[in-house]
Amino acid sequence: MKAKHAINLSKGLTFFFILGLMLVYQNFTLGPWVYLALHGTYGFLWLLKDILFPDKQWEQEVSISQGILIFALVNLYWIAPFILISSGNIPPLPLVTAAISLNIFGVFLHFASDTQKYYTLKYQPGLITDGFFARCRNTNYLGEIFIYTAFAMLTQHWLPFVILGVFISTVFIPNMLKKDKSLSRYPEFDDYKKRSGLLFPKLFAVKVTKQEQKTTV
Repeated sequence: MKAKHAINLSKGLTFFFILGLMLVYQNFTLGPWVYLALHGTYGFLWLLKDILFPDKQWEQEVSISQGILIFALVNLYWIAPFILISSGNIPPLPLVTAAISLNIFGVFLHFASDTQKYYTLKYQPGLITDGFFARCRNTNYLGEIFIYTAFAMLTQHWLPFVILGVFISTVFIPNMLKKDKSLSRYPEFDDYKKRSGLLFPKLFAVKVTKQEQKTTV
């Protein structure tokens, strides 16, 4: 099996898991409905993304046991809706508004930058230095962090933030550093690195020169 099969299974089941929690705990207040809309929809969008512009890093073959482990690890994100729904806490409206706004911004950065990366590399392999990657080398990861931060905010509990921190430190950052190492083979990477941030954009960096060519990530 491929790594993406375990991930996609988790993403696809998220909506039904959250809805199941709402039924079990008979909690149909504002918080669970908002969480269901945000996290459940994100899971379906992930599946659509895998069909239209899949990420090649999840195409790697893994054993059944590894697939089960990946599925279990990804499902750590399900702790957030469990806490929210089982506790019965109702998030205040200003917090709900902030979480929805952050989630929308995160989905935009995550999916739009992945789209740019996929179709740019499909027709012109190399180092991508414009668009979503002009000032930030990992806009997609930044968007994903915004998405899961929004989910954690709705729970009003510290544990989902810790889980997100674990994923950032053990998955996101190592992958970003690995990508930097791979991109270092391009002669123009050093200049690009100086004017772009690893995770957060350098808003006041030097402009890209016209001579510099687009090329991967």
